[in-house]
Amino acid sequence: MLKVGLTGGIGAGKSEVSRLLVECGAVLIDADRIAREVVEPGTPGLAAVVEAFGEDVLTPDGSLDRPKLGSVVFADPQKLAVLNAIVHPLVGVRSRELETAAAEDAVVVHDVPLLAENGLAPLYHVVVVVDAGPATQLDRLVRLRGMSEEDARARMAAQATREKRLEIADIVIDNDVPLEQLRRSVRDVWADLVRRAQSSQE
Repeated sequence: MLKVGLTGGIGAGKSEVSRLLVECGAVLIDADRIAREVVEPGTPGLAAVVEAFGEDVLTPDGSLDRPKLGSVVFADPQKLAVLNAIVHPLVGVRSRELETAAAEDAVVVHDVPLLAENGLAPLYHVVVVVDAGPATQLDRLVRLRGMSEEDARARMAAQATREKRLEIADIVIDNDVPLEQLRRSVRDVWADLVRRAQSSQE
């Protein structure tokens, strides 16, 4: 099994790359999706979040009000650290369960937004970074996700610098390009990953 860590700054297009890798045959373990699952109503994760941040972070139906919690933690590094200390261990356990269930010769892609921030590169055989310029990131966040420019800039500033992400990359996918070009790049990367997986089996 080849364990791949996939990361990229917010708005760099990591979700698109992970979708294309799945089309190629990758087993995807999506940390963001798991992070949502571990704080669903009735979970110990949600109970811990409410204990740390109060009932204000819940919607009327008792689920987590993500935008409200986001506005609290992204403005305060200490509160973000508290949230991460609750959610990350739960995500780690679930990720390992999913990885164990994959085939021996699988290319398992872990989609991890905060891979660089949390020093997780050593956990993977290969780290793939999806890279786009700050102007592209900002444009996508404002135009495609409907964020205010101020909010988008704050989210970007809360993450590792572009340089820090590139430092840990074994493979960089440039996503300042049209989709068709991105698709070709991802196919090339996939062929490389399959070769690496096969040689690790030998």
